[in-house]
Amino acid sequence: MQADTLLALFLFAFTTSITPGPNNMMLFASGVNFGFVRTVPHMLGIGAGFLSLLIAVGLGLGALLHSVPLLYAVLKFAGGAYLVWIAWKIGTSRSLSEGKGNAVPMTFLEAAAFQWINAKAWVMAVTAMATYTSQQSYLASVVWVGIVFAFVNVPSVSTWAGFGSALRQWLSDPGRLKWFNITMAVLLVASLWPMLR
Repeated sequence: MQADTLLALFLFAFTTSITPGPNNMMLFASGVNFGFVRTVPHMLGIGAGFLSLLIAVGLGLGALLHSVPLLYAVLKFAGGAYLVWIAWKIGTSRSLSEGKGNAVPMTFLEAAAFQWINAKAWVMAVTAMATYTSQQSYLASVVWVGIVFAFVNVPSVSTWAGFGSALRQWLSDPGRLKWFNITMAVLLVASLWPMLR
């Protein structure tokens, strides 16, 4: 892969990974409600799940979805329904978790599986593969796209969990936490709008 293409890919991976979206909204809320350390499996699950989706798209899954629009519509609907459920759980949470009680952060496998129904992840994967792969060395360029995203994605998304964790003390006040969680739930649902159009 040429240096200018690699730089452009790094910039694309960084901006799409660090900008607000369903994953980052959930990580921010998880950082506040569970702390950074308990959110690590969620972050790693996002990285692994997205990498597996990215490689699958590069190896032909993206073309399949393009040729079967109903399948893509079902994925978007399932992802949207799941995000509304997660938003409800966040919006109705009223206390910070210290490892006790029923509230638990998203697991590695849940976060990895969520990437497969996350509309933003699909858009990122399809765009990356369509833009940054070359016909002459297709498989090598698919691997390069995967390597760049693996390198950039987890550190980028972890900043959201870090911000949330940094606000944990300030949000230990029940009134502030209530309105924070309601706001995060609304933002999470709002993040669906551009992806479900």
